[in-house]
This record gives sequence, C-alpha cells and structure tokens, in this order.
Amino acid sequence: MSVPFAAESARARLAQARWALTPVRKRLKAIREFRHLLVERCDHLTAAVRADLDRPPDEVIATDVLPTAAAAKFLERHTGRILKPRKVGWRPLWLAGCRDVIHRRPHGIVGVIGTWNYPLFLNAVPVLHAVAAGNAVLWKPSENAPRFAAVLTELFRDAGFPPDLIVPLPATREAGPLLAEADVDFVHFTGSDGVGRKLAARLGERLIPSALELSGCDAVLVLADADVELAARAAWYGATLNRGQTCMAVRRAFVQRAAWEGFVAMVGRDPTGSASPEIILTPPPDHPALREATFTPRLAVVPFDSLDDALRLHAACPFKLTAAVFTRDLSAARDLAARLPVGSVVVNDVIVPTAHPGTPFGGRGASGWGVTQGDEGLLQMTTPQVVTVRSGRFRPHIDTELTADPAGGDVTAGMLAMTHGRTLAARWRGLRQMLGGMRRFGRSS
Repeated sequence: MSVPFAAESARARLAQARWALTPVRKRLKAIREFRHLLVERCDHLTAAVRADLDRPPDEVIATDVLPTAAAAKFLERHTGRILKPRKVGWRPLWLAGCRDVIHRRPHGIVGVIGTWNYPLFLNAVPVLHAVAAGNAVLWKPSENAPRFAAVLTELFRDAGFPPDLIVPLPATREAGPLLAEADVDFVHFTGSDGVGRKLAARLGERLIPSALELSGCDAVLVLADADVELAARAAWYGATLNRGQTCMAVRRAFVQRAAWEGFVAMVGRDPTGSASPEIILTPPPDHPALREATFTPRLAVVPFDSLDDALRLHAACPFKLTAAVFTRDLSAARDLAARLPVGSVVVNDVIVPTAHPGTPFGGRGASGWGVTQGDEGLLQMTTPQVVTVRSGRFRPHIDTELTADPAGGDVTAGMLAMTHGRTLAARWRGLRQMLGGMRRFGRSS
C-alpha cells in the first residue's frame, strides 16, 4: 500500500533539514512578518471567515486574530530562551568527569489537523509553534472553512517561510485519516473526542506521539459568596460564545444554595437581543447535558450544598478541559482549583484568560492530552536529546567488566554507602571501602 502524501512529505523533509540548521533568530523573522500581515490583512481574513462560517468580523478579531498575534509575539520574544541548550550542573559521584547538555531537537515533520470553529487561532498557533521549534508541517485544514484555508496558506507563504516548510493538504474530511498514515513524526489534532480516539489508536500502533485537543463539557462553580450577577453574565457568555461552538464553552453551572435563586433569575436574561442558551434546571445526574460534549448553546444548572458535593457533580463528567470558579474568597478558589482535575481553572471569568500565549492550554480525560501555547506548547514540538562528554581515562565500570577485578565491587558498594547511608558512621565506612577498592583496583590483573 502506498504511503499517503508521500511527495508532500519528501519535499517537507528536505525543507526541514535546512530549516533545522537555521538559527532561531532567523526563523523568527518569518513569524514576525506573519504577525504584521495579520494586521494588514485583517479585513481579508475576517471576510473569508464570514464567507465560510458567517461569523461577524468583530468577534473574529477578538477571538481569533488578536490571540493569534499574541501567540506569534510570544514566540518572537521567548523561543530563544525556551529552546536554549541547558547545562546540567549536578551529577552523582559515579559520573564524575561527565558534562551533560540537554538540547531540544525538532521532531521532523509535524502533522497538524486543524478545525473550523476558530479557524485562525486553532490552526495557526500549532503551526507557528512547530516551525519555531525547527519542524516542517503537513497541515490539513478543515473542510468547513476552505476559503479561509486558502487565505491562511497565502499568509504563510507571504510571511517568508521557505517553500515546502508548511505544506497545505486538501481541505477534505478524507485527508485527516490519511495524514495519520503519512510519513510524519508528531501529530497535533484539534477536534471531537470521537475522532481523537480513533486517531490516537492508529498513531499508537505506529508509535507516533501526538497532542489531542478534544471536546469539553466545562463547568462554572458558583460559591455562596460569589458576585451572582457577574457569575450569571459570565455563564451566559460562556454558553453562547460563537453560537456555542467552542470546546471550552460553559455547559454546566453548579451553584451553591445561597446563590441559587439569584443566579437562576439572572442567567436566563438576554442582554443582547439574540437567542439565549437553552437553560436546563436541576437535570437528573444521567442527563446528557451533564455528561456529553455539544456544540450548541445549552446550559445545565444544578444546585449543591458543600464543596465536596460540587466536586462529585463535576467528576461525573468524563471531559476535563477547563473550569471556572466564582467567589470573593480567592484563597478558597485556589484550594478548590487544586481539587479540580482540569487543564485550566479561571477565577471570576470564563474562557478568554485561557488564551494567554504564555500559559499552556490542554485537557485531561476525554478532553485529550498534550498542550498548546506557552513554554510547554513549544517544548512539545521538540524532543530532548542529551549530549554527554566525559573527560579523563578512568572508567571503572568498563575495567571491572573486562578484568573481573573484585576491587571494582568495593568501589561501587562503598560509593553507594558513602553517598546514601542513613548515618554518618555508615557513610564513613562507605568512604573507606570505596578508597580501599580504588587502591587495590587493577593490581590483580
């Protein structure tokens, strides 16, 4: 069976080999130019999104263009620091003479399978992280945004990235599974958990690492002392943003009894004149709204008494992407955040703060693995390589094996006791044993 996209991969491999040798500061010139083009061609970008998805330009600028530009600027400022080789200062005694440096090497070819609901941000950011780290990219745009895919392809080209470094694939549904069979070294996927599971299974068979940014069924927890009006407005916004087509949209609101009446009275109000979310009050525990990911503006509202009750309600859902906590007690909020097994917790706001370019974004459980953004997102596009240089000629491990000298055993046993013994006396005995072995070492041969 032929390998899909073999010609594209071959061209990308050649481009990547040259790109990986390019100094980081020169790689960043194209990213800087890309950022400036976002401003200069903003109208062109928003028009393409409107043609594909009927999203208003102001919303596209706020939720797509602005955070993408910030992500590019983060890379310009911090890529050199993040990817800088790191010397390892401490070493155990038995590695005396070694000098270790950890380098971050690019994977090679990164496959990026993009999505459509935020077509600039969710496609461009992983692509930019991949090329900043020294990779080439095979990029599969969403079939739901073909016009925008053409515009973004043009933007990558005009920014000055080398030919064949970022290779756009057909914006078709079939191209995604084919990319999982292609000659790639890492895959970044954004999409539903159903597709993500199938993709993960196939990549696992091929031993290809991946990052999966999958669905969410995210919650706000409204504590008794919360600003109820703010919490209700935020929940409404989180449920309706982009017509509910947001992976970290607010789907569940757990409200402490003391705040329940005020929250319920306010959350159904429509401050914009557009359609309000579907509000489902006190649904049963097995209701789909509490367990399933949807892309519609729907909000289930459930009361709770204690924080333990709220955590049990939250844990019943398999999706663990983000959560929000509304309270005036910031100490309590931080304590609660530590007990929420999600990728991001926002206190007294929803969604928008998670787009900070310096923080990692990713989920747990059915919401996937791996991250985008921040130091961690860039490091994810690399693999660590340790280069160790050892000075001198003393190699007791080699000589002991070759000569079967019993003194070698005293050296290692003494070293173990000297460095890890429980008491000072034990460590002193270990030192004597080690030194004695070193004096005898090699005499029997």
